[in-house]
Amino acid sequence: MNPPRQKPEHEDPPTVDRLRHDIDSGKTGEKVPYPDPAAAPLGADDEAAGAPPTARQRRQAVTEKPRGEPARRSEPGVLVLYALLIGGVLLVVLGAVLLLRA
Repeated sequence: MNPPRQKPEHEDPPTVDRLRHDIDSGKTGEKVPYPDPAAAPLGADDEAAGAPPTARQRRQAVTEKPRGEPARRSEPGVLVLYALLIGGVLLVVLGAVLLLRA
């Protein structure tokens, strides 16, 4: 397995939009791949204050974060769904029996 390619210092660092996209798509392993409905997206407050992140800060944001396997959503297992279905059917049958007895 080859080690991750280190970008030379002279290459342009990613933009804040690229960093946000990598995080939202799950490429950084920080969260599940789903867009983040942030009121103030990553970097917006810095830019609004007139101090957008420098090239060094953006490069540092990429190199310091370990790029891992994207986080996975845990879906309910088939067994859980069947258990809920059987429980619902049993409640309907129990309700019908109680109604017929009354």
